[in-house]
Amino acid sequence: MLDKFFRLSESGATVRTEVLGGVTTFMTMSYIIFVQPAVLSTTGMDFQAVLATTCIASAIGTFLMAFLANYPIAVAPAMGHNFFFAFTVVAGMGLAWQVALGAVFISGIVFLLMSIWGVREALVEAIPDSLKRGIAVGIGLLITLVGLEWSGLVAPHPAKAPSLPAF
Repeated sequence: MLDKFFRLSESGATVRTEVLGGVTTFMTMSYIIFVQPAVLSTTGMDFQAVLATTCIASAIGTFLMAFLANYPIAVAPAMGHNFFFAFTVVAGMGLAWQVALGAVFISGIVFLLMSIWGVREALVEAIPDSLKRGIAVGIGLLITLVGLEWSGLVAPHPAKAPSLPAF
């Protein structure tokens, strides 16, 4: 039944490989269930509400990707955006999280319109691959830095770049 519905044989997949891939993907991405609420609760958002919303939104997005697009991609909030939202927009700029979340909603509407009109795809194609990779690396380094600071391995310094703490 699953093979027929998702046309697995056409793509050279089996139910077993898809289930194994799904379990592996879930295990790889499950950190978001706890990290996202920890990050966004620094803005004043309720930890439990963010945790529940993260799970529900990720499940809905992943099911839509599976059943509408027949595409085996898991969908979850982007941690780089969460860190930007919490530490740059809310903490750095001093905006209330409710106002910042309103801006996220408006940007989502703009993104949707750009996708419908084909502008988003044209922009993505115009960006060189090296810049796309660099952006991904930069976001990864930002997330790593925040994790190292939270773990106490790197200490923030008010006058210069983060440094190793004095042990």
